[in-house]
Amino acid sequence: MEHWRPQRYFSEGTESGVDPHVLRNAVETGGRTIAVHPALPPVFTLRHLAHLSGVDYGFLRGIVTRQVAKPYTVFRVRKATLPRSRAEFRVICVPSPLLMQVQRWIARRILRCGRPHAASCAYSQHSRIVDAARDHCRARWLVKLDVRRFFESISEISAYRVFRKLGYQPLVAFEFARICTRVSVRRRGVCARWRADQKLYTAIPRYRQHWLGHLPQGAPTSPMLSNLAMVAFDLRVAEIANRHGLVYTRYADDIVLSARDKGFSRAGAASAVREVYGQMADFGLSPNIAKTRVVPPRGRKVVLGLGVDRERPHVPRKLRDRVRQHLYYLLHPSIGPALHAQNRKFSTVGGLRDHVAGLIAFVGQVDKELGDRFRAEFSKISWPV
Repeated sequence: MEHWRPQRYFSEGTESGVDPHVLRNAVETGGRTIAVHPALPPVFTLRHLAHLSGVDYGFLRGIVTRQVAKPYTVFRVRKATLPRSRAEFRVICVPSPLLMQVQRWIARRILRCGRPHAASCAYSQHSRIVDAARDHCRARWLVKLDVRRFFESISEISAYRVFRKLGYQPLVAFEFARICTRVSVRRRGVCARWRADQKLYTAIPRYRQHWLGHLPQGAPTSPMLSNLAMVAFDLRVAEIANRHGLVYTRYADDIVLSARDKGFSRAGAASAVREVYGQMADFGLSPNIAKTRVVPPRGRKVVLGLGVDRERPHVPRKLRDRVRQHLYYLLHPSIGPALHAQNRKFSTVGGLRDHVAGLIAFVGQVDKELGDRFRAEFSKISWPV
């Protein structure tokens, strides 16, 4: 993909009869963007973004002013990790086709050029769960924390700041932030920090809103935006980890700290948890206290579904047995896919098939030989049409 060249831009604009003053301003503005990363494409206006992404300008204007009806299809998915008596749900927001197109362009051309913190192990190129778990192998202590409603905790303020750091001008950064966020909760007034950051916010009357957007889970921009928005948080938690002699990783909303030092204690773990909670509060995040775990030396140590009590990450017995049980019932002549899906409360057989296939793919990342055996059994299943 060819990078933007200011000299070529200026010469071609001059040949086309564009005002030299306008060209100089554009070159200066574009230069700030490519100074951050040479692959970043300068975007001068919302209409320019419409041209680059191939999406109608009027539609983008409606998204930025929050005037497009139903820009997302919203549904809930039950979290499989909890028993049904305490069921929690993820709110999934699928962008409309045009919104999906521009968000994919932003993710592919802009957000991929950002640099997340080294402790962030999700949503970046070549990131794998097994690599995140490997950092905690042979740990004596594990401290595991979880962020409640992670994506919804990252506001359009944070998204705006990400685009500003990538070199985009205030108005364009604001429009990017609006395109990448969704409103679901009404807020009284606009955050004071937002008014301080965004001087052009009130310059366009139709852009004035009393609603503050957040990252929607399901948008192609949300994963990478969340990584970039959390860089400052990751820096502070990494400092806490260093002071306590801990290893820190974050996989989206899953925060893990681990210690190999024999001198580490439960008191040290409690102190680290309090400090991380304090950082969460500073960044507008809420801890899911019910999921906070301190695992002592003799405890069962699992990180992101993988055992880390050995030299290398391994598939826990509980997960292996779970996959074997699924395969047993799916291949049983008296049960099969339809009845097994009904017994396990899956709404469709296709949902069950995707679930089991996902479990097998996860196992295969860690243990290729076991994953191949599971896939061979999976291929024997007679799925109904």
